[in-house]
Amino acid sequence: MVENLQGDSGRGYYLEMLIGTPPQALNILVDTGSSNFAVAGVPDPDVTSYFDPELSSTYRSQGVEVTVKYSQGSWTGMLGTDVITMPKGLYGSYTINIATILESENFFLPGVKWHGILGLAYDALAKPSSSVETFFDSLVKQAKIPNIFSLQMCGAGLPVSGSGTNGGSLVLGGIEPSLYTGDIWYTPIKEEWYYQVEILKLEVGGQNLQLDCREYNADKAIVDSGTTLLRLPEKVFSAVVQAIARTSLIQEFSSEFWTGTQLACWDRSEKPWSLFPKLSIYLRDENSSRSFRISILPQLYIQPILVIGDNLQCYRFGISSSTNALVIGATVMEGFYVIFDRAQRRVGFAVSPCAEVDGAPVSEIEGPFTTADVASNCVSSVSFHEPVLWIASYALMSLCGAILLVLIVLLLIPPRCQHRYTDNDVVNDESSLVRHRWK
Repeated sequence: MVENLQGDSGRGYYLEMLIGTPPQALNILVDTGSSNFAVAGVPDPDVTSYFDPELSSTYRSQGVEVTVKYSQGSWTGMLGTDVITMPKGLYGSYTINIATILESENFFLPGVKWHGILGLAYDALAKPSSSVETFFDSLVKQAKIPNIFSLQMCGAGLPVSGSGTNGGSLVLGGIEPSLYTGDIWYTPIKEEWYYQVEILKLEVGGQNLQLDCREYNADKAIVDSGTTLLRLPEKVFSAVVQAIARTSLIQEFSSEFWTGTQLACWDRSEKPWSLFPKLSIYLRDENSSRSFRISILPQLYIQPILVIGDNLQCYRFGISSSTNALVIGATVMEGFYVIFDRAQRRVGFAVSPCAEVDGAPVSEIEGPFTTADVASNCVSSVSFHEPVLWIASYALMSLCGAILLVLIVLLLIPPRCQHRYTDNDVVNDESSLVRHRWK
């Protein structure tokens, strides 16, 4: 399973998969931030191949429609089951829940080389409900592999969406020693839906941002290979941009570069990375009184994207703001070998040997550090997961409906007795309870 991925941080990393009988070959995006396995089921202008269930003798439709929305794009399809094999994965064939995508919006984008998505998160995120067994849960049961997988994406310092492809590895069922150097540092999974972790602080150029640690986890902090950038809550993003601008060797910089609407270009003979500081993220260790930090050098977040003419190389800022999460996406993950140890409810990080630019490493892991200077818990005790929000909304709608029904019944029931009002107890329209009840 070593070097079984291709792709880049701009368009994602994908795995070749054979689906159905006879097998139909498709490239499948590896996404640790969702939980459905879905493939294009009809022709689409932006995909070169699709899965045709009618050509597979082993496909079984479940007759259930499913819709999945992502931070970018959405799709609607039909659930079914079929057999899959992975030429560079586990040996054997396995029967898996698969959604065939019939309609999509901003999901398949121009230039992508994948035709479906492999959601590797927990079943709590599966659509239409958590009763849909996920791809990896099915593999654990059928192949009897350990409940762990690991991921290496090798795109450090390379164009984020070039004409070629970079390599990578998805190891299902274990850890491959050749894919990392040094020690593996583990942080607990706080909640089993996304791979939610606890971030204690951020440093830019070795300087602590001095924010309340709960700001980094608002409203969650997750590890997501399907997200291109490092995404930060708005307050954290603003602090990081200010710190980078303050510590960089560039006197003035366009605000549009930080917001992602403008590129910055240098002569191809120059390397701008020396102008920018290192960025460090502190994660809580399995021993809660300790932490460790993962650091990325500018080669990972100042990303080459476009060549203009013979002389100019243009770069983008690999960090963006988010309204609802801190997301450790490909910008950071390309620096590390990441272990998703579901059996022991933890995520591990180790330095990836492919995270090098011009022969020098562009990522670091250091620790342990004390957590005496941060709160004992940086994650809100109330997690409003999407399934919980749905349950709460249905409960509120039911309550409102019951109250409305009672009011209608009360209004329709004829009065059983007459009361002769005196001048002192006249109820007019202005003071009527009924008026205010319906206001």
